[in-house]
Amino acid sequence: MSNTPMAASPLTRAVLEIDEYVSGLGWDQPARLFALVDTARLRADQPSLADRLGLQDEPESSGLTPIEQDEIPTAQPLDEFLGTIAWPDPVVGCALAVERLMLPPSAEAQVPEGLDETKLARWVAEHPERQEVRMTVAVLRDGARDSALRLREKDSATEVLTGSDLVPGLTQALTATFAE
Repeated sequence: MSNTPMAASPLTRAVLEIDEYVSGLGWDQPARLFALVDTARLRADQPSLADRLGLQDEPESSGLTPIEQDEIPTAQPLDEFLGTIAWPDPVVGCALAVERLMLPPSAEAQVPEGLDETKLARWVAEHPERQEVRMTVAVLRDGARDSALRLREKDSATEVLTGSDLVPGLTQALTATFAE
């Protein structure tokens, strides 16, 4: 968490920690899913796991520990996969890091009509103004949310944009994984 501001909320710190971890793996990575657990509860309930995660030296203040989950299946659309998730009670939130191509708002008017999903994806991939972006989005059971965006062309921890409403569709999909 070397580049994570300590003044940030626990959720923002978790998002930035995940962004830093995934950025260390490089680009062209598969989507990665993380459970978020209360660090103090993890230390109390599972001290051996907390030790293996290196949490014994962390401050006692409230915080969230991201725990990466099994690999996300690539044969299934991400939204369908997220619809199959149910979290156990100790998981207070979840996060997803995923790479996508993005176009500036000015390109919206250029989108040809009548493209199916495959043709639209191809059109975006070939667009001269496309940008690769990594989105890290996290939500908590209580409705709190945060996200971080990192552009490939500005791949630096000081260039990461954070905010609660940067990726509303993905935020809603992650929130739905906690629906009863």
